[in-house]
Formats: sequence, structure tokens, C-alpha cells
Amino acid sequence: MTDTTLKVVAADPNTVSGIKSVGTLIDELWLFGKQYKAEDMLREAIGGLASRPEGFVVYTTTQSNEPPAGVFRQKLQYARDVRDGKIHDPHFLPVIFEHPPEMVESGAHLLMENLAMVNPNLGYSVDEAFLYREYRKAREAGEEAFRGFMSKHANVEIGLALRSDRWAGADFWEQQGRRVSLDDILQRADVVTVGIDGGGLDDLLGMYVTGRDRETREWLGWGHAWAHETAVVRRKSEASRFQDLVACGDMTIVRRVGDDTAEVAEYVRRIHEAELLDHIGIDPSGVGQILDSLAEAGIPDGIVVGISQGWKLGGAIKTTERKLAEGVLVHGDQPLMAWCVGNARVEPKGNAILITKQASGRGKIDPLMALFNAVSLMSLNPEPKKKEYAVFFI
Repeated sequence: MTDTTLKVVAADPNTVSGIKSVGTLIDELWLFGKQYKAEDMLREAIGGLASRPEGFVVYTTTQSNEPPAGVFRQKLQYARDVRDGKIHDPHFLPVIFEHPPEMVESGAHLLMENLAMVNPNLGYSVDEAFLYREYRKAREAGEEAFRGFMSKHANVEIGLALRSDRWAGADFWEQQGRRVSLDDILQRADVVTVGIDGGGLDDLLGMYVTGRDRETREWLGWGHAWAHETAVVRRKSEASRFQDLVACGDMTIVRRVGDDTAEVAEYVRRIHEAELLDHIGIDPSGVGQILDSLAEAGIPDGIVVGISQGWKLGGAIKTTERKLAEGVLVHGDQPLMAWCVGNARVEPKGNAILITKQASGRGKIDPLMALFNAVSLMSLNPEPKKKEYAVFFI
């Protein structure tokens, strides 16, 4: 007899504080990635280890049914870095069942015969016939069901949330991701259009830059978002996601009203001074502060164009879909945009399709709407802003 006791507690700050356990098991860590201030709660849960050097923590989890976020994303990346030798931590033992990168790149990780590679208990505690039957059912049910199955039974990380009412362009978004930054666009493009959308205190302000490659004629895209501190407080369900996007450089949290539009104007000024800016497309409603910031940055009034929203934006939505499917719209493979594309919901309206904030619910899509605004202008085939001269020697 060791007088050891086992205590099961709920994942709540009021129940985990003050615990001084020797061993702590945290199950289904992916669920904590969706909780507000989950990192603080876990810190409370394992804080007692400071007085128990013999103590240990075990994290167990499947993959998330959505793109990894919050504390789950942090722990997963840390475990991968220790496994790959990027971080030296002799006190941390990662045991991760994932397919190798070359299989993921080729798509072989999605084959049924490769499920066994990441299921060491297949044929033992996991029934092989059941798993294969569920695999075939998920395949038949569509992309959303199949991704959900693979995340749970093959530990496949979801990069883009695909649902049945998703935007058609979402099916081609991931494969068009490249390493494209704003500097790349300024270096490679012969003309640039900018889209801006959103900007309420509890909303995102999204900006998207689209440039046309002077040699290949590809459309190059890069986006950024801003959120006021009020939005983080009011949207606690998305707080961990916001923190992840800030960490990867896709989002900026501002404290003072107006700092967001000033930073947008600074980006636009860089493009304008590079002699590449054609026009700026914005939602005509609620643009006062954006216009003021652009004017203070020295951007001419005639460059700003109001882009009609609703069903009138359907042409830009379809153009974006076709450019993605054709392989000529290349974007920066940003977590921000993958999140927004996954949030977008299509609402049919007569012969037109709508992607609106109302149809998309609580999911943020402002940077995606900014992309559509930029595409509306780029689809007009603007002339290069910077004249190029050829020199001939006789």
C-alpha cells in the first residue's frame, strides 16, 4: 500500500488551483486550445511540481478537428521541435505518431493502408475492421467528414477548416500557398491593388495586397489584420487564436483607436512610394477614419474606390475562385488567411452567391473580404504604374 490517491478534476481555474500532485495527466489537450486563458489554467494545475522534483506531467491528445490553436498549438510545436532536435530538453519526452513530411507532401498519409503507421494499437485495442469501415464512410461523406476522421484517427493536422457550405475557393487555397511577403510583392509586381475591410471596435480591420508579377503575370497576395483590445476581451472564444496570429506576425493588437488605420496607411504609403499602387478598394460604409489616415499619409483621394458589397461582389468572388483553381493566384500561406477562408460561408441568393459576415456567424472573414476588394480592382487589368524603358546600343 502506498496510500496514493487519484483525483479527477474539471478543467476550470476554480478546481485546479492549489493542487500539489506528484503526477498530472492532462487528457485531450486539443480542447484546451479553444479555451480562453487555458495557459494560465494549466500553469495552476502543474504549479505544485515546483515543490515536488520527482513529479511529472503527461499530455495526451488527438489532433484538433480545427487548425491547432492556443496552448495546444504551443505544446505541439514544442514537442515537434524537441523531437527534431531544434530544442534541447532532456526532461521532455515527445511521443508523437505522425506521418513523415515526405508522405504528407505526396498525400500518401491519406491512404487507408497507411493508417497503421500512426495507430500502434491497430489490431489490438483498436478494431481494424471498424476503423477501415469508418474510413470508407468518411471518404464517401465528403471532405469535411474525411478531414475530421483523419484528424482523430491518423493525427492529420487540419490546416483549413472545410465545411459543407464552404466557399468554393477554399478547396484550392492550401495548394496555392507559397512564401510570399509584402516585400516580395513590391519587388516582383508591376502594379498593386489594395483591399480594406472592417474596423469596428469588436471587429477586425483587414487589409489585403494583390500584386501582378511583371514576368509570369501571376497574382501575388499578402494580408494582415488589426484588432483593438476590446475585440480580444469581447471575443474570448477567439482570444487564443488572436494570440497565435499575433505571434506569427499576421495580426496586430492595438490599444489606441486609430493606430490600426494609421498602420494600414503606412503600408499603403510604402506601395505608393514604390510607384506600384493602382487603386485602393474599400467597403463604402464606415470609411471615415480610414480615409483620414490615408490622407495624412499623403495618398491622393482619387486612388480610393468604393467597392459595392453583397451580390455585387459576386464577380470578384468567382474571379478569385477561378484564379485559385487555375493556379495563377499565389498567396503567402498565412495562418490568418487560412482561418478566414475556413470561416467563410456561402449563401445563395437567386443566381448569385454571397459571402457575408452574417452568413459566416462569429467566424472572422474581414481579411478575406479585403482580398475580394483587391481582386475587384486587379480584375480590371490595370496598367503598370512604373514606366519601364529599354536601352538599345547600335
